[in-house]
Amino acid sequence: MSFALPSLDRRRFLLASTGFAAGLAISGESSAQGYGQAFKVDNDEGRPVANMRLPGEIVGEIPALRGLTYVGSAEAETTLYEFFDYNCPYCRKAAADMVSLSESDPSLRIGLINNPILAVQSAQAAKVALAIQRKLGSAAAWTLYRTLLAKPGKIDGPGALQAAAKLGVPAAEIESIADSEEVRLALKAQMRMAADLGLTATPSYVLGNTGLLGHPGPKALARMVAATRRCDRIAC
Repeated sequence: MSFALPSLDRRRFLLASTGFAAGLAISGESSAQGYGQAFKVDNDEGRPVANMRLPGEIVGEIPALRGLTYVGSAEAETTLYEFFDYNCPYCRKAAADMVSLSESDPSLRIGLINNPILAVQSAQAAKVALAIQRKLGSAAAWTLYRTLLAKPGKIDGPGALQAAAKLGVPAAEIESIADSEEVRLALKAQMRMAADLGLTATPSYVLGNTGLLGHPGPKALARMVAATRRCDRIAC
């Protein structure tokens, strides 16, 4: 007789089987301290990038997450997932680099996953973004992502609502969708995925079956994307 492990226990088993134990640091800097490297890769400043192999079974669940925002063709050769927080200072730089990567690489698809772990205000903004995704789709949600992360200062619910209303949906309607059970469950699922994968830094990335902690910079990311296409690893 066979049996299935409970979901959380199985996820812990899968993570342990990759040799990775999640640390406690919450930082956007690309640093291998406390995490190690499954692959030897450096960021744009020549410092090591913390990375680890991820269980394919869990990574394979990412595309089914509710409320994912995608930019790029569904037929793209490679998909890069970013887990981010609207109030993470490193995510501001990362957002500009995501835009550049998207514009320069037509074979790259980017998936945006909310992981608002730094502040209650981040969760408020994430709910607004998910409401726009639900109402208007990925193109509008991508525009909102770019707009919010280009703004100085703290991003909160009212500020996100104000920016979102410029996309043509009344603020009251956006707020109603943001407070819906559908959006609550979508945000919960996205944050749960980040936690299950041990992505405790913002931003973090998933490329293939590799997790990257912190933002390595656009050149480093482009090199890893190119390597993934050549040999299915972030470094060949």
